[in-house]
Amino acid sequence: MTFTSADRDFMRRALALAGRGLFTTTPNPRVGCVVVRDGTIVGEGFHERAGEAHAEVSALRAAGDRAAGATVYVNLEPCNHHGRTPPCVDTLLAAEVERVVVAMGDPNPKVSGRGFAALRAAGIAVDAGLLEDEARELNVGFTSRMTRGRPWVRLKVAASLDAKTALASGESRWITGAEARRDGHRWRARACAILTGIGTVRDDDPQLTVREVETPRQPLRVLVDSRLEVPLTARILEGGNVLVAAAVDDRARIERLRERGAEVVVLPNASGKVELAELVRELGRRALNEVHVEAGFRLNGSLVAAGVVDELLVYLAPKVLGETGRGMFHLPAIERLADARRLSLVDVAQPGDDVRLRLRF
Repeated sequence: MTFTSADRDFMRRALALAGRGLFTTTPNPRVGCVVVRDGTIVGEGFHERAGEAHAEVSALRAAGDRAAGATVYVNLEPCNHHGRTPPCVDTLLAAEVERVVVAMGDPNPKVSGRGFAALRAAGIAVDAGLLEDEARELNVGFTSRMTRGRPWVRLKVAASLDAKTALASGESRWITGAEARRDGHRWRARACAILTGIGTVRDDDPQLTVREVETPRQPLRVLVDSRLEVPLTARILEGGNVLVAAAVDDRARIERLRERGAEVVVLPNASGKVELAELVRELGRRALNEVHVEAGFRLNGSLVAAGVVDELLVYLAPKVLGETGRGMFHLPAIERLADARRLSLVDVAQPGDDVRLRLRF
């Protein structure tokens, strides 16, 4: 299929609308929709929250009678099943649209291909694949959960130019500047959960909330704490919305954490620590699409070694800390460069005086 420049412009608008739900749609995907008739947008909308109107419904409602004979641009295949809301395919058929242009198919096995088939069976032209890469990036977590049964895991680390994340004492506030921290909070805000370890809680006592940017919701906070050592006064426990992953089934300690509003899951491995791969699968079962990690070098290394990290956000400050600092990852030494873990560079940004590298395994 050859798409026109107008097709591309309208799909970019649909993607921009979908981005308005960046912080809110979980566990649903981010979807935007544009209705065009005679080259003019007559209706548009986006999905904001689970249980509320899907993007196609909002856009067609705005278009009204002008939707008949129109072309609809949407970044994800319209659904053809009943969930919390009726199928979007039925709404498109009732509106008598003429053509539907879609960026990507829905990875949800309940939908995949069926929305396209229903539209085509009704005589509606369907053209798919326009700006597909951009659409996949927008819903990388939803796609991961639908196809792999686990969320997309993004690990953030702030370091000096000599790759140190903290002094030997554990002091790390602040290696990077205010703009880099604000950028990091934007990545926190789009995630469904923020994960850290007991070492970070002991050293920094973080809240692990989104504060530097406006957000209508706070992600779930996940603490990896094998021996249930978290102090009951820790700030991460304030306000509930906390999941503690442990390796010991200490009923008394678990009950005290529950009284503080935390939920505890016990997921031990053979070494007496939390089985990280199973924890990530558990987060997928809880319908979490994206997990944002802010932890210390030991847990960072364990997550990488377990093969559950998909993406790195590395913030580099124009500073040098020297020999005594802590590194980014605690990993076994290698003897040959050929054995080094290789990553691909996705993009580079400069928040303030710092540099952000986004990389993928």
